[in-house]
Amino acid sequence: MFHTKIPAVILGILLFSCPGKAQFRKYSNEFLNIGAGARGLAMGGAQVASVQDGTAGYWNPAGLTGVKDNAVVNLMHAEYFAGIGKFDYGSVAIPIQDNMRTVGFSLLRFAVDDIPNTLFLVEPDGSLNYNNIQTFSSADYGFLFSFAQSVVDDDDQQLSFGVNAKIIHRKVGSFATAWGFGLDAGVQLHTGNWHLGAVARDITTTFNAWSFKFTEREKERLYLTKNDIPVKSTELTAPRLVLGAGYDFRLSEAVNLLAEANLNMTFDGKRNTLLKSNAVSVDPSLGLEASVNDAFFVRAGITNFQKALADGDTLNQKRVWIYQPSLGAGIKLKNVMLDYAYTNLANQQNPLYTHVFSLRLTFGRKED
Repeated sequence: MFHTKIPAVILGILLFSCPGKAQFRKYSNEFLNIGAGARGLAMGGAQVASVQDGTAGYWNPAGLTGVKDNAVVNLMHAEYFAGIGKFDYGSVAIPIQDNMRTVGFSLLRFAVDDIPNTLFLVEPDGSLNYNNIQTFSSADYGFLFSFAQSVVDDDDQQLSFGVNAKIIHRKVGSFATAWGFGLDAGVQLHTGNWHLGAVARDITTTFNAWSFKFTEREKERLYLTKNDIPVKSTELTAPRLVLGAGYDFRLSEAVNLLAEANLNMTFDGKRNTLLKSNAVSVDPSLGLEASVNDAFFVRAGITNFQKALADGDTLNQKRVWIYQPSLGAGIKLKNVMLDYAYTNLANQQNPLYTHVFSLRLTFGRKED
C-alpha cells in the first residue's frame, strides 16, 4: 500500500479542486496586500491619503498625479522567512498632458523557490528513495496598469481620481497556473494641511481562473494516495474599501510631521480585526513621518491589530491585543530617494522581521 503524504503546497493546490464552481476566499491573492515601497511599509501601510509618488499605483492610483514634470521609477526588494520568500516590486510613472494626467505600470512578484516535491519519496515497497525528491517554485505576479487624472490643481486644493487595471498570474511548479483580472479605483484630496483619500480595491470582484496539469504518473500517485485530481476552478476575491486621512503638523520652517490613519474595511464576514461584525471588519493602520528640509525622513507605523492567546498562557486561554509595528528612514539627494524599513510580515508575536530597501529615481525634466 502507498502511504505517501504529498507536500503541503501541493495539498494547498488540491483545495482549489471544485471544477466549475467559483469560491470566495477571505485571504485570496494575499501577496497583493504586503505593500510597496519602504516608505509605505515603514508607515504601517497608512498611505491612501498622502502617497504622491510612483508607489501610488499600488496604494491609491489617484496619488499618481503627484508625479509632475518628470518620469519616476521605483524599485524594491525584500526577503521573508529567512530568505525563503522573495518579494520584488518595480514601477514607472509618467506625467502627461500638462501634468494633469499620469500613467503608470507596476510589477509585483512574490516567490518561494526550491520547494521539495515528495510525491514519489516512498517507493511501492515502502522504502524511502530520496533521489526521487525534486524541487519546484511557487510564484505570484501582479501587473498593474494605472491612470490618474487631476480634477482640481491649484495652490489651495488638489483633487484627483485614479484607476488600476490589474492582471494576476500565479504558478506553482508545473502543477497549476492561474490568470486573473481586477479593477481598483481611488480618489485623493489635499486641502490646506489635510490629506484625504479613499480606494476601492477589487471593485469588480477579482478572480483567478486555475488550471491544473499532472503527468499520468503523478495522477496515478494522487489516485493511490486518495487525493482528488483537480481539473479547473475559479477563486474570487471580494471587494474591500480603504479610507484615509492625514495631517501635516508644520513644526518649523524646516521640520514637518505627517500623521496618517487608514481604515481597511472588508465585507466578506467577520475577521480577527480591531473592529468586526458579520457585515464589515475594520483593521486600522497608523503612520508617522518626520521630515527635515524634505531631505531626511524618519518613519514609524502600526497595523494588523488582532486578538491572540497571551504568550505561555495555554491554561487560562487569556487573549491579548497584538499588532504589527514598523520603523524606517529615508534620504533624498537631488533626483535619488533611498528608503529603508524594518517591518514584520505578521505581528510582534512572530519574529518575522525583515529589512526592506527601496529606491526612487526621478528622471530629467521633459523638453518643452
